[in-house]
Amino acid sequence: MTNTDILIIGGGAAALCAAIAARHSGATVLLCEQAPRSLRGGNTRHSRNLRIMHETITPLSTGRYSAQEFLADLDRASAGNSNADLARLLVYESADITAWLAGAGVQFQPVADGRLPPSRKTAFLLGGGTAMINALYATAEQLGVIIRYNSEINALHLDGERVVQVHIKSGSTTHTLTPRAVIAACGGAQANRDWWRTTWGAAADGLINRGTPFATGAVLNMLLDQGVQAVGDPTRAYLVAVDARSPADDGGIVTRIRCMPAGIVVDANGQRFHDEGGDTASTRYAIWGQRLAQCPGQIAYLLLDARGMRNAPPSLYSPCTAPDLSTLAEQLNIPAPALQATVAAYHATICPPIDAQQLAHWHTVGLEPPKSHHALPLIEPPFGAYPMRPGITFTYYGVGVDAQMRVTLRNGSVMNNLFAAGMLMAPNIFGSGYVSGLALTISCVSGRLAGQAAARHVQG
Repeated sequence: MTNTDILIIGGGAAALCAAIAARHSGATVLLCEQAPRSLRGGNTRHSRNLRIMHETITPLSTGRYSAQEFLADLDRASAGNSNADLARLLVYESADITAWLAGAGVQFQPVADGRLPPSRKTAFLLGGGTAMINALYATAEQLGVIIRYNSEINALHLDGERVVQVHIKSGSTTHTLTPRAVIAACGGAQANRDWWRTTWGAAADGLINRGTPFATGAVLNMLLDQGVQAVGDPTRAYLVAVDARSPADDGGIVTRIRCMPAGIVVDANGQRFHDEGGDTASTRYAIWGQRLAQCPGQIAYLLLDARGMRNAPPSLYSPCTAPDLSTLAEQLNIPAPALQATVAAYHATICPPIDAQQLAHWHTVGLEPPKSHHALPLIEPPFGAYPMRPGITFTYYGVGVDAQMRVTLRNGSVMNNLFAAGMLMAPNIFGSGYVSGLALTISCVSGRLAGQAAARHVQG
């Protein structure tokens, strides 16, 4: 490895956008990705859309999505827990990010071809996140970015308001670099199981990491240990409901379970614990992720009959099936009498609407917890079940930054040659909640800003 103007730590969208922006500004760039080439790209590989502000209808979305509406959605999702200046910067910078990405080789899915559900607020990637990553790497290489895989940051030394030295381990060799600027774009700590256990105790063992196994929080900890300002809450994470049979890491978006209104959800004891019909928006799988984390053993089961299975969206794994509830309970290791009693109590309280064809209006009366919508009986065999666990996507914990993506210190000063981008700085913009496409937008926008600012620094 050789010294460079700008060292970029990470290999996902934030890192690549930073690298491309810095090269467009004339700086030399070295990008170090901890993953091997076959697993490059971080969680971006599992992305499919990004949220963009647009005041007019575009080929990529239906209708307009104003800055005011975007800001309101962000404020509502984060319960007002965000840096207002950085949130506004994100929203206005998002307006041209798809055009900038297209210039870097990324292709988007036009709304007119009808292949995906229409969206007014997000633009969908053609070929998904992996196609985006491949395009950005190709462009970065064409521009002269030096890329090193299997490169792990062993140490990052700060002296006052400067990064003075970086140690990078590659294979059995450790390289020492003195770049003129560093951009940390290496994500949070969602793949660090020791971190989970420290913050969540025994419940951590029931979680599944949906994304890259390389987001260990090592660089985050190095920075915090040297006086960098922490932002967010280390005990909070964005959880979604995933199939319990998913791999421990890197299962991605296809592992989500999202058809809870079509059936009932029971814990390992065969007991219902939340209203399955109360959340019908597209984010219901995220709400259920938090609920699953509170279950005994962090596992629960979505029960469906044949009708529910026919109407369920496609899933990575087929449901467990049985000709009757007793046999299904045995397969799931749930006490059969308890499960049968739960289903019987559910059936006894179902109240159909006057127009029985209005399926969403079927509800229960006198059941606790209720099922407020879609309370159809589970009577058509065979019966099926999806085992579910909470899947972690990212943590709400990172480092403070200013409007130039320069890292801030606990004493109130600002690093002059250290920048952060992507999920490492995302808690500045949202410390809780989520809206679809937001993480990828933050990664692309903050990466571009960090690359431009770092290039200005080394050329100043």
